[in-house]
Amino acid sequence: MKNTAIILASGTGERSGLSVPKQFFEIDGKTLLEIVVSTFDEHNGIDEIIIVTNENFIERTKTLLKKFSKVKKIIIGGKTRQESSFKGVMAIDEECNVLIHDAARVFVTEKIIDECIAGLENHNAVCTVVNSTDTVIEVDKTGKIINIPQRETLRCAQTPQCFKLSLIKKAHNLAMERGLVVTDDCGLVSDRNLADIYTVLGDNDNKKITYGEDFELAKMIYKKRLDLKKRS
Repeated sequence: MKNTAIILASGTGERSGLSVPKQFFEIDGKTLLEIVVSTFDEHNGIDEIIIVTNENFIERTKTLLKKFSKVKKIIIGGKTRQESSFKGVMAIDEECNVLIHDAARVFVTEKIIDECIAGLENHNAVCTVVNSTDTVIEVDKTGKIINIPQRETLRCAQTPQCFKLSLIKKAHNLAMERGLVVTDDCGLVSDRNLADIYTVLGDNDNKKITYGEDFELAKMIYKKRLDLKKRS
């Protein structure tokens, strides 16, 4: 089945402290957006890429990404991540596997994409995760601890989050009908128990770049990966 990657890059970067959206931050002359798109573009299992971006930066995005042959559509996103994901999903007509990825998770790997595609061979929904290294506590509105789940069963969600197109379209449409607001695409599916969601192992470097201090970390990860590539 065809594999389509949707890369969500429509944030304004308000929390980053930059003068432009974080996807345009440069490391060694490459924007974060170019770095993440290149990983999907170079992957043999990815057939096409759809970019969802901010209306004010659509021409800049088109100019940056014209060199990537698998980028077939660049569309305007919504006011929220959920709206942007909806627009990306609805831009696909033919049934396929859909890998929805946040552009802010710059260092997605070829292996993660491999695992996601393989997971969709047997399942309708797949979420990339990493083990929780911290104890997570649940509190009430007063701040009092009411539950401390066992860490062994906890995972931290990453992206890509991956689905059969028909499933994620149904999930988005049902959410819109009910006014449901969630923070990620798996939340749309799990809310109505539309499918079992299975997990694949992510990578700690696949961290979401959000705040000012994260950009220094991004530089270090990028340098580490360049060094590993030179040695391989």
